[in-house]
Amino acid sequence: GACGYGEYGRTVNDGDVAAVPRRLFRNGAGCGVCYKIKCTEEECNDDGVEVVVTDHGESHESDFILSGQAFAKMAESGMEAKLKAYGHVNIEYQRVPCRYPGNNLMLKVHEHAHYPNYLAMIFYYQTGIYDITAVEIFEEANLQWRACRRAYGAVWDMENPPKGGLTVRFFASASVTAEPKWVVVANVIPLAWQAGVVYDTSIQLS
Repeated sequence: GACGYGEYGRTVNDGDVAAVPRRLFRNGAGCGVCYKIKCTEEECNDDGVEVVVTDHGESHESDFILSGQAFAKMAESGMEAKLKAYGHVNIEYQRVPCRYPGNNLMLKVHEHAHYPNYLAMIFYYQTGIYDITAVEIFEEANLQWRACRRAYGAVWDMENPPKGGLTVRFFASASVTAEPKWVVVANVIPLAWQAGVVYDTSIQLS
């Protein structure tokens, strides 16, 4: 998908995921955001479904393209097939904090990375109601932070990254309910990092 999550993008949140149009995708800043969605047809239940944005998609002016199981969860018991037959339903939605009990924020070195000259990375299990809008890596040799580029979706990259174990910081910009902040994760990426490996930041955004 357009966020770059791979298999995680299909299985996170037990598969209750969604693709969103450009205005909610926000050039990738919308990746990993959680929404509570309820439909308004008579076949719909009162609980709705909570989904995680894992892709970009445009369809008939829809705000969300839901996975099949997420769509079905909006229906009253026994009404799933009838609701799915509509294909397109009216909804109400709001952004909600993401919750991943038992999971820290994880940093994956993306499969497209090539040690040691090209680093690409992506965050998993982004809790709370923050957007990650900047990522930097500390360069010990010059005692300065180097900015990563948003390659696409939720993937951040850097050509010729610093050598050694890497300290990463990211800017978590917030909704009106929380203060934006820089979050530093010391030595989260080891000396001999490998593409495809997921590293535990030992923190949670909340």
